[in-house]
Amino acid sequence: MTLDKNIILNNEQIVRKIRRIAFQIYETNSNEAEVVIAGIKGNGYLFAEKLVKELQKISPIKVTICEVQIDKKNPLSEVTTSIETSAYQDKSVVLVDDVLYTGTTLIYGVKHFLQVPLKQFKTAVLVDRNFKKYPVKADFKGISLSTSILEHVDVEFSESGSKAFLV
Repeated sequence: MTLDKNIILNNEQIVRKIRRIAFQIYETNSNEAEVVIAGIKGNGYLFAEKLVKELQKISPIKVTICEVQIDKKNPLSEVTTSIETSAYQDKSVVLVDDVLYTGTTLIYGVKHFLQVPLKQFKTAVLVDRNFKKYPVKADFKGISLSTSILEHVDVEFSESGSKAFLV
């Protein structure tokens, strides 16, 4: 059996979604001097990098990016970040991932950040699959999809263009 890939977001649509989410983050943090964009290792971090570039174009807010390392196969293991805890303490943080499926990765990322006093905490995803195992939601999302458990969403970020597929 071959798996067909259906494009759900092409490069132009992803660029527009990133711009819209960046504006939403800016609007939510318009009174802040700094916001921390925390991308989950892999595609979450690549998505975070694109959000940071767009935020820097549209806002005067200082934007700090960090990478969040979560073992997706063993989410109970220690979650770490590429910056010190003091760099995001008492700041506004946005946790970013490419796809929200069961919510496992996002909920353990949220748990990590809740151990530090923050000014504000939000989440952002490019694709929300509306199939949650945990009570976690995306505050900012590019697209919501109702999918079956057998379907898979794959996001590919590249210099030549990005795409999101439903497989």
